[in-house]
Amino acid sequence: MGKKKQEEHTEEEIGRVEKLKKKATEAVQFLSYDIWRLNPENFSNKKNIFHNILKTIMLTVRNVQEQDLGASSRSLTYRTILSLVPLLAVLFAIGRGFGFENIIESEFFRFFGGQNDTAKMVVEFINNSLMHAQGGIFAGVGITLLLYTVFVLFSDIENNFNRIWQVQNGRNVQRRVTDYFALVLLMPVFMLLNSGLNIMISSSTAYFDTFSYILNPLVTQFLNILPFIIIILVLTLTYRFMPNTKVKFGNAFIGGVVAGTAFQVFQMLYLSGQLWITKYNAIYGTFAAIPLLLLWLQLSWFIVLIGAELTYSAQNVRKFSFDKETKNISRRYRDFFTIMIASVIVKRFAEKKSPLTPDQLSVNCKIPLRLTNDIINLLQDLKIISPTPSPEDEGVMAYQPAIDIHLITSNFLLKKIDTKGSEDFMIDVNGEFASHWETLIHSRMCMYESDEDVLLKDL
Repeated sequence: MGKKKQEEHTEEEIGRVEKLKKKATEAVQFLSYDIWRLNPENFSNKKNIFHNILKTIMLTVRNVQEQDLGASSRSLTYRTILSLVPLLAVLFAIGRGFGFENIIESEFFRFFGGQNDTAKMVVEFINNSLMHAQGGIFAGVGITLLLYTVFVLFSDIENNFNRIWQVQNGRNVQRRVTDYFALVLLMPVFMLLNSGLNIMISSSTAYFDTFSYILNPLVTQFLNILPFIIIILVLTLTYRFMPNTKVKFGNAFIGGVVAGTAFQVFQMLYLSGQLWITKYNAIYGTFAAIPLLLLWLQLSWFIVLIGAELTYSAQNVRKFSFDKETKNISRRYRDFFTIMIASVIVKRFAEKKSPLTPDQLSVNCKIPLRLTNDIINLLQDLKIISPTPSPEDEGVMAYQPAIDIHLITSNFLLKKIDTKGSEDFMIDVNGEFASHWETLIHSRMCMYESDEDVLLKDL
């Protein structure tokens, strides 16, 4: 009997393991495939919200891996190091203007966690930069080089954000100069608030002693959440305005909350852990602050880029049905979608309707947004369409025909696609491989010169 019970118990365990394996397989199948094909009309609002949250998380993780945000964070770390002294010089200059110089220096030394020699060296660099700038030594070429390093940093940040948002064209030079100059002035102010207000309020607790029973708990709670509020606000505004496209504030706020909270927690861990590492690290010694600073910068940029990816996913999650298939799409289906999108653009122009943005084209044609952007970029390269400011969404580009719509036929479009790119290779098309080339040209001519050619405006 004991042996029989043991065998039954073993069978039950095996059955449970099989059930768990089956459920895990079904869960993976649902998250990677089935969830992207659910019809929202068949579910309640709560269920759709839950599905969208799952899809947003899955889409963010997938894009972080595909776009290799780790490499982007390393690139931004390098740019930040080059621009560190000019940026800190601006920060110190603004701090002096507001009378917060001592607060900034104390926070700066606290950030380096006891590495006073390294912190003093950096502060000396900053003071020399400000002194020489006032003395005119950096006039002309010197100031231009300092501003150029800052400009390149912000350009790199914008390019990374545009890549996440799949925006091909960045801001023009005039907009970059004005927008970046505003950022250089505003960002230090937020950094001062993040570091300065905490010290100012905490150092003034004696003032609240009279009202300690009422205000002190409120002040304590406020001080605890103040750094989170400021960094979330900074990142929300960054996600909202840095990409050269229209970003909804609600989606930027989602990315700002997640990335800002993670950033602030990581910064607290960094500041508290740096003292321990500096005390016990026998390898780097007094230079321990340098590799730790590089580590902090890279992980900080990685968190910021993940927040940007989350913002993009939250805004576009409803347009990513069948998105996974766009990587393996057949040439025939890609040509089909290309004709479809070009036809919509041409017909709206012929009917004197307002041009559509990529988002609107994606919804109108029911084509995944990533594939829509790829096709729009192709049509632009072929000089068949051109961008124009959208009359409905300020700051967003729409697309209209770039040539006479009476020339844009299906055969014309397919020929343009076929002949795009270089054909300058050392292949003997008149000798050994002449028959191969003639066969290809004949098959193409059957398509290009077909009697069933149709104007796209008439589809």
